[in-house]
Amino acid sequence: MSEFIIQGGHSLKGELIPQGAKNEALQVICATLLTAEEIVIENIPEIRDVLKLIELLGDLGVKTQRLSQGVFSFHANNIDLAYLESNEFKKKGAALRGSIMIVGPLLARFGKGYIPSPGGDKIGRRRLDTHFEGFAALGAKFEFLPEENFYRVHGDSLYGKDILLDEASVTGTANIVMAAALANGVTTITNAACEPYVQQLCNMLNSMGAKISGVGSNVLTIEGVSTLKGCKHRCLPDMIEIGSFIGLAAITQSEITLKNCRIDKLGIIPRTFQRLGIQMETRGDDIFIPENKHYEIDTFIDGSILTISDQIWPGFTPDLISIALVTATQARGTVLIHQKMFESRLFFVDNLIDMGAQIILCDPHRATVIGLDRRTQLRGITMSSPDIRAGVALLIAAMSAKGKSRIRNIEQIDRGYESIETRLNSIGAHIERVTNEM
Repeated sequence: MSEFIIQGGHSLKGELIPQGAKNEALQVICATLLTAEEIVIENIPEIRDVLKLIELLGDLGVKTQRLSQGVFSFHANNIDLAYLESNEFKKKGAALRGSIMIVGPLLARFGKGYIPSPGGDKIGRRRLDTHFEGFAALGAKFEFLPEENFYRVHGDSLYGKDILLDEASVTGTANIVMAAALANGVTTITNAACEPYVQQLCNMLNSMGAKISGVGSNVLTIEGVSTLKGCKHRCLPDMIEIGSFIGLAAITQSEITLKNCRIDKLGIIPRTFQRLGIQMETRGDDIFIPENKHYEIDTFIDGSILTISDQIWPGFTPDLISIALVTATQARGTVLIHQKMFESRLFFVDNLIDMGAQIILCDPHRATVIGLDRRTQLRGITMSSPDIRAGVALLIAAMSAKGKSRIRNIEQIDRGYESIETRLNSIGAHIERVTNEM
């Protein structure tokens, strides 16, 4: 197990280049199973979750090769379907939430897809019904083995169907799109997720020969084709990391330039942080955050307390709720943070309260943050990272705090952020990674 030791209270100055988008990478890597031809993907973040998925595909028989930093080739021309029944697959698949997205491509190309109940962050219930109901609508048969916690779907011939999703699930939409790409006939998905990740997946599939229209909307039309070819694809910069660094810059009074952000794909993220009072400016495709000595939380037009809540795209992404919350602790003013999707994602605020933040946890979904306006600096403590986003939120808090902090279970942070301490130390942070022997 490893931990971070952070000496807080240091301002940073310099440039950061956002890593490739984790959530997009997980989808497009799974899409390589749809063709026997080679696919090259650039700007892949070399983080724990992504590397585990690449390893899993290699175990399935996909020829994977790291061509350079963040660039991998995939050649799925000799898939070992028997591996899906192995104990090793059940163990590895269960350790990675993104493994669920291999099911759609395997079902579409080989007529069957298996997966153990996948793991990931412990942030509340994350059901898989949308995925399997979509596959069933396309004509697949679904089976759940509760004693093994194992899912199976079979379908030798998938047929296009009008599908109304009960929730705009990003991974559910991606999985159904990949299955429908090789189905017979036309599939229409209504209430589809339209996040940039899904747009990127659809654009990649179209470059492979798929016929998908409505990209960027919540109604996708997929005209099935018989085969797909290889392609070259580049992942977007990670908008979650960009939002994390905006919050980091503000709370630590740092001057940071975020390079090559693809601002056109960030949606409401910059505006939401601006409503927390953070000053920033765009310079071409870069975001410059000057030193924010003070930043004041906005109110609604009638003067009532601002609420920041997670929404389906193009609303504010739930992955940045933790970052918005910790950033607000040193603002001037009050904000209600409403995490609607996951009932366990706000429990990390106990650590912030121990650091001196003024937060009222109203219930599992809502927290009121009373900004300290830097009158009282947070203090360093020892804590543990419960999930990826809360872990980075705690890291940001520790970097702004007085004294030394220790964050344990940083393997959670490694799942989503590539070499984060090296990159932040390069512009003035004081973060040490310590590996403890078990």
